[in-house]
Amino acid sequence: MRILTFQIEPADHGMKIEHFLRREGISSRVIVKLRHMPPDQGILLNGQHARTIDLLSAGDTLNITLPQDPPKIKPSEIKVPILYEDEDVIVYNKPFGMPCHQSGGHFFDTLAHVYAAHCLEIGEGGPFRPINRIDRDTTGTVVAAKNQVAAGFLWKQVKKRYIALVEGDLPKDSDIIDLPIMPEEPYAMHRIVDPDGQDAVTEYHVLERFGSHTLAEFVLHTGRTHQIRVHMSYKGYPLAGDDLYGGSFDLMTRQALHCLWVEFPRPSDKKTVHIEAPIPEDMEKVIKKLQNGV
Repeated sequence: MRILTFQIEPADHGMKIEHFLRREGISSRVIVKLRHMPPDQGILLNGQHARTIDLLSAGDTLNITLPQDPPKIKPSEIKVPILYEDEDVIVYNKPFGMPCHQSGGHFFDTLAHVYAAHCLEIGEGGPFRPINRIDRDTTGTVVAAKNQVAAGFLWKQVKKRYIALVEGDLPKDSDIIDLPIMPEEPYAMHRIVDPDGQDAVTEYHVLERFGSHTLAEFVLHTGRTHQIRVHMSYKGYPLAGDDLYGGSFDLMTRQALHCLWVEFPRPSDKKTVHIEAPIPEDMEKVIKKLQNGV
């Protein structure tokens, strides 16, 4: 059960509790639930039960107990490494072959099901709220908020860095690709570069060259589906193993794309948290093979 504590500053003197909570990112739906919680939970002002219409004074201490719902999906027995966890955030090192949410053919083996099992183990609840989603066969860091307040706070505040092995020798050590992306057909998974698409900006920096392939780091300035894969394929350098966008299976049988690290302000104290996920074994073996000229 997550309890949030707020120290009321002079600037907030005379503000209604409801207005203060809305400003702090608490949704109207959660505020309604707080009203119906037991008097010793819900909203407490200086240790006493309070109403949302009550006024705040400078120096007050306001506590709210966030309502939690039990997971609504079946927990999975699959174990996924947890790279970081606190009262508001959990960061997984997602393996390839696992979607974040239910999709065709994946009804009980998603990261959401893994999180449901973890909630049961630690006695918490709530839906799976991934802040950054990565493709089923992309590996690496996935940040999820444990409550709605943390989700609202972290929205658009998670910095990410990917590494990918692309086919061919990239012409520049660094470049920014600014090309709009859209589905090839309505509701289709396959994306294409098209002037009528949504803005999509990808930045890359070469880490190592192997002649036939290039290892590069990627920064996404926008968050479009398959953005790195689409941009690199369009430029003539598809990701190794990415058959959806023209890559071959010569070295890997899934796209060689890994979310290497994430960085975000911790909701509880705003301190920066930096989390890294080790390169997965299949990708590491291919990189070493290229380094050895095999």
